[in-house]
Amino acid sequence: MKLTSPAFATGTSIPERYTKSGADDQPELIITGVPDGTAELAVICHDPDAPMPAGFTHWTLYGIPAETRAIPMNGEDRFRPGPNDFGDIGWGGPQPPEAHGPHHYYFWLYALDTTIDGTPDRDTFLRDYAAHIIGQSRIVGVYENGVSENGVSDNPGPGT
Repeated sequence: MKLTSPAFATGTSIPERYTKSGADDQPELIITGVPDGTAELAVICHDPDAPMPAGFTHWTLYGIPAETRAIPMNGEDRFRPGPNDFGDIGWGGPQPPEAHGPHHYYFWLYALDTTIDGTPDRDTFLRDYAAHIIGQSRIVGVYENGVSENGVSDNPGPGT
């Protein structure tokens, strides 16, 4: 199974339009090679570099049929968006603390042999469904909160 995005390649910068400093658009994801026996797919975007004990979850998305081959930009409403660590439902783009260095955003794709009940948070999903994961893939984007030429923060966000 493979996860890619036309918005960025693994290890490259996530364009600002997909961040809280930009339009906060949810990036398009392309899915290939889903394993036989998949009942449902799930996507989680997590920043392990966030200055919090468990990192920061930017996105949980459930209810993705096994035959899905793309999640369109800003198309999460076709599925079942779940909670993020901003306290919202659905996509919440990168917003790392100023001068904290580059953060890595792991977009995980999970293939499960069962369907997911409701919209669990990341920790609950991993705890309750780990034994049902039959395939996984990831793409990792990088984003760093810079400082403009006049010394003003490009992103005065809370630190995720």
